[in-house]
Amino acid sequence: MQHLNIITRRGFLDRSFKTGLGVALSTLVDIPFVVKKALAEGNIGLNGKKLLFIFLRGGVDGLNTVVPVLDSAYNATNRPTLLIPQDVGTNYSDTGACDFPVSGVGTATFSYLNAIRLGNGFSGLHPAMKFLAPVYNAGQLAFIHRVGYPKQSRSHFDSQAYWENGLPNNKTTREGIFYRTIIESGLAERSPLTGVSFQSALPLLLRGSNAAMTNLSDPTRYDLMGVPNNTAGNLKADTALINSIPHPFPAKRNRDLLQLQYENLTSTLSIFAGIDFSENGNTFVDDTNSDGGTAPYHLFPTTQSKNGGYALYGNNTGKYVVDSGAYSFFKNLKAAALVLNKTDAVIAGTEFSGFDTHNAQGGVTGAHANLLQRVGWGIYALQKYFTNYADKVSWNNVVVVTLTEFGRTTVQNANGGTDHAEAGVMMVAGGSVKGGAYGCGPSDPIPWIPGSAGSMFGISNRYLKRVIDYRSVLGEIIRDHLGATQGQINRIIPGYSQESAEHLQFGGTVTAPLDSQNTQILGEIGII
Repeated sequence: MQHLNIITRRGFLDRSFKTGLGVALSTLVDIPFVVKKALAEGNIGLNGKKLLFIFLRGGVDGLNTVVPVLDSAYNATNRPTLLIPQDVGTNYSDTGACDFPVSGVGTATFSYLNAIRLGNGFSGLHPAMKFLAPVYNAGQLAFIHRVGYPKQSRSHFDSQAYWENGLPNNKTTREGIFYRTIIESGLAERSPLTGVSFQSALPLLLRGSNAAMTNLSDPTRYDLMGVPNNTAGNLKADTALINSIPHPFPAKRNRDLLQLQYENLTSTLSIFAGIDFSENGNTFVDDTNSDGGTAPYHLFPTTQSKNGGYALYGNNTGKYVVDSGAYSFFKNLKAAALVLNKTDAVIAGTEFSGFDTHNAQGGVTGAHANLLQRVGWGIYALQKYFTNYADKVSWNNVVVVTLTEFGRTTVQNANGGTDHAEAGVMMVAGGSVKGGAYGCGPSDPIPWIPGSAGSMFGISNRYLKRVIDYRSVLGEIIRDHLGATQGQINRIIPGYSQESAEHLQFGGTVTAPLDSQNTQILGEIGII
């Protein structure tokens, strides 16, 4: 597996640095080294649909994200310091639109200190995620609760690997579910950018032995091996690149492969030249004024001055939309959005960690709330970016999906936190998503059972029990959004349509030896 981690010193857009990027891509482009598969079926990469993933590492406490406020077991006895309280003036059994608390000009952005009524008659939303309300109310966001897989591992390392390789309890397969998606597209041999991540290292999601996906640790900093950024340096770099193209590589040294690499390189230089990843290029703003403010907020808060209403209201930190530790995440999120919007890349994404909240997790405020602010504003920002700044792809053709390795224990621990558990929450957003709350209430096809003997204690009397397999969610996205055929899905997610096994497509009861709990699951839930 090869990947590109770049930590250097200058602007991505300088012409000589474009050549530096080209040199990197010429050795690390998405070219299969063993299998050169022609595009034979499906529409992945051809139908204009794209995917942006965000891996929330550490295991998100789903019960304090999409909150089962009307479950009697969600109470101050089980969560004395973590409880997200109900608003005494709100009837959470009412259905309809999700509430969207607006703080106003002179009040902190997150001044509402109760569970936000979700509108499904049972659940609430953590108040730190209030900016998800407009996306949800537009019918473009799905909250998917009680998500997991059979024989849940409570090891971070193992469970992250299972989510990323799409093969629960298989520790030997070191290729990712999105990698296999790209391979099935047939584009890996034809396009220099198909799957791209922006984080410290290439995630398993995009790793595999037959193609090299691209990881950029910092898209604003490149080094051209000492070639200066001036007229003479640019000429020297361009000449070297041009002269290298017809170099006579013997067939036994992969002449066709190398030639294809150079062709891909030259065809993408102009595309990358048009992408400004710099701070000066971060000019994307909302088309509405948040919280009754006097000016629109920046969509990607990467500095204090671009963080919500901070600069608009006398450098008031209470008007932040995210905590100040979120800037590197939003830098990467912006980069992923730019690459999908400005290139032919099909899948891009990033990650951030911190959800392993064993200690001092916090309730309405605190560490967990800060992390949820990032998720809430991030998805809202992506909706606005791909709506108002669409180039190669619009919001209607983008799906955003969050991943996390497991949920947290129902009962908080003695350190004011939660421990590793089982089922958790996924979020799926996009203009073509069938928004709603799935798996979140007693009226669901497999009902949420309240009480001390109910869903929140369905596994080992301390863990939330799953009713949805994460692979069913990803399988539906890859097939019905990205354009894979059912045959491709069956290869991307082995056993997907085998109803005698895990019932991932149509639902059923997963029995021993696959699941000693004999768990009934829904299969696909119809989100696309």
